[in-house]
Amino acid sequence: MSDVSPRTHLALPSHVKLVEVGPRDGLQNEVQQISLADKVTLIEKLADAGLRYIESGSFVSPKWVPQMASSADVFKTIKRDSSVTYAALTPNMRGYETAIAVNASEVAIFAAASESFSQKNINCSIKESIERFAPIIADAKHRNIRVRGYVSCVVGCPYEGEIDENKVAAVAEKLFNMGCYEISLGDTIGVGNPASVTKMLQAVCARVPKANLAVHFHDTYGQALTNIYAALQSGISVIDSAIAGLGGCPYASGASGNIATEEVVYLLNGLGITTHINFDKLLAAGWFISEKLGKPPVSKVSTAFLTKSSR
Repeated sequence: MSDVSPRTHLALPSHVKLVEVGPRDGLQNEVQQISLADKVTLIEKLADAGLRYIESGSFVSPKWVPQMASSADVFKTIKRDSSVTYAALTPNMRGYETAIAVNASEVAIFAAASESFSQKNINCSIKESIERFAPIIADAKHRNIRVRGYVSCVVGCPYEGEIDENKVAAVAEKLFNMGCYEISLGDTIGVGNPASVTKMLQAVCARVPKANLAVHFHDTYGQALTNIYAALQSGISVIDSAIAGLGGCPYASGASGNIATEEVVYLLNGLGITTHINFDKLLAAGWFISEKLGKPPVSKVSTAFLTKSSR
């Protein structure tokens, strides 16, 4: 019998960086308001579980995303671990300046591969959105603060349908050349499958180094884990996920939550890929926020372990 591990046999990455987006992308679409104390506790539990990159809030208008109104207080209150990056989403210079004022470790900006989605999401064209981010990137570079870039609707759009992979590659390349150290490719409405995701990644990888790419999958059609597996086979080693499968998108009706961090870690552990995550503490963090929201975890892995522990 061969002694070759699954990871070695399939030439998968030996280590994966997980970007935890639950406290921001996960909670932003929840109708029930989560208290400042509970947000802070969640972030601290995630850090204690071993997550080293936590998107902790966003500085957007509370009129449009009420759940994020307390983001400044979150950054001021959390007990920080020096090994953890506490990132903030910043849609404009005002939001960026607020993030800097509360000592966000780094910031993220976002564009879309769909003109219609860009207009619905941030009320401007793709070109205008990228131009809007130029002064943020310039100032961040001056301050030696890293900027991460998101590209939404990389496979499909709720308004335009299927998205040309070359449009995705062009936007990703533009953000990378402007100074974003990493580009997260988001299947915002979760319509991707391994074939469409692989095709998109091939186009993007031809213009942006694989080492500077991440994937961000929503699980609307139950394809997120298979898409992550396809991305791993394509050489991508950074994965966005949200504790307890929290999330959705305020500007994409019907889009379900992000892939659950618990699901991703279970997959990666099975493949022999290193994450440095304490799985028991991760599960506990998911159960904590699910209880605060008054609903069961979306994660099947979490539900299975919860059922087992209650026997």
